[in-house]
Amino acid sequence: MADEVVLGLIGCGGMMGAHVRGYTNLWEAGLRDFRIAATCDVVPEKAEKLADDIAEFQGTRPTVHTDFEKMLDAEASLDAVDLSLVHRDHHKIAIPCLQAGKHVTIEKPLAITCRAAQAIIDAARDAGRVLQTAENYRRSPENRAIHWALENRRIGDLRTLYWISVHERVWYWAWREHREMAGGGWTMDGGVHFADLFRYHVGDVKSLYALSRVTAPTRFRNREERTDPIEVTVEDTTMAVLEFANGVAGSWLECNVAPGAGFGQRAAYGSDGSLTWGGGIQTRTEAVTMDDLVAQHQAAIGDEGMEQLFPGGVTDTVATELWEFVQTVQGKAQLETDGAEGLKALAICMAVYESAALSQPVDVGQVERCEIETYQADLNEAAGF
Repeated sequence: MADEVVLGLIGCGGMMGAHVRGYTNLWEAGLRDFRIAATCDVVPEKAEKLADDIAEFQGTRPTVHTDFEKMLDAEASLDAVDLSLVHRDHHKIAIPCLQAGKHVTIEKPLAITCRAAQAIIDAARDAGRVLQTAENYRRSPENRAIHWALENRRIGDLRTLYWISVHERVWYWAWREHREMAGGGWTMDGGVHFADLFRYHVGDVKSLYALSRVTAPTRFRNREERTDPIEVTVEDTTMAVLEFANGVAGSWLECNVAPGAGFGQRAAYGSDGSLTWGGGIQTRTEAVTMDDLVAQHQAAIGDEGMEQLFPGGVTDTVATELWEFVQTVQGKAQLETDGAEGLKALAICMAVYESAALSQPVDVGQVERCEIETYQADLNEAAGF
């Protein structure tokens, strides 16, 4: 068992900056079973910047690369890679890294389509390497407490889930606005986090029926003045009705082109009351704020449970997922969100698009098994599948 896991970071944009902050938090908490030996990005300035940031806490500066294949050849000591990339490129880089014998953690979504995700999973299996889907939302103190509360039937038998966000966003978000690079809009990009939470808190989604719309296909580089318009190709509105395998019914609505009064609610309702994200529990006999619910959960699990969920007292969700990855590579832990979990969350998002494309309900399991691919057909062809 290695004393440290030697890492290379590939894709040094915004989200990898959050990863570096996570590594920094781990280091400062004394959790140092890793060393970052290399950074890589096609834009050298980005890789140089993160190398400088890493040197500040680690004491040694990673080597900077602009070609991941050359990095793999040059950095013989690498045990693992951390990937944060345009969705289109996930499988293109993850699979060669796995075939080169590297363990891989990859930012959500696992891939641009379910078929591409399965190819990554197959490569990890064939190589005998660890594959983590970076799903950090479930790791927050709030979501850990919510999971505990629902498991302990604090609102009785779960009946319905409502996940609603209606607002306006006019600013242009680079490659995420283009379907050929992102695979889908916010329903996939942020929505895969939500899909993971649906599974974590409620269970598997059995089937769903959805609508998807592109109602305002223009964003603006200058958000204040709404000038320099850019045409976008991802959806801006989805509405889905979810049927969970355990009988719970769900409603999932995402709209980012709603001017005027926005609204949102994330809530679960049971036979005895409700639980709202950010709000807490309200039943016929008690009201518990979210802060109090988190405190109750942490008191219930004690010091041992706290160390398991929040090692070294670290609550930064990106940091704790990265620590789990490092520990799993060392054989000291087991992944909570591996490739299979990443595919299941992705399949829920893709099922929204597939249902909308077919104008009929779809079985999420069939989407996961790549038996329904109408929406994904051209994306798969472009990806080489």
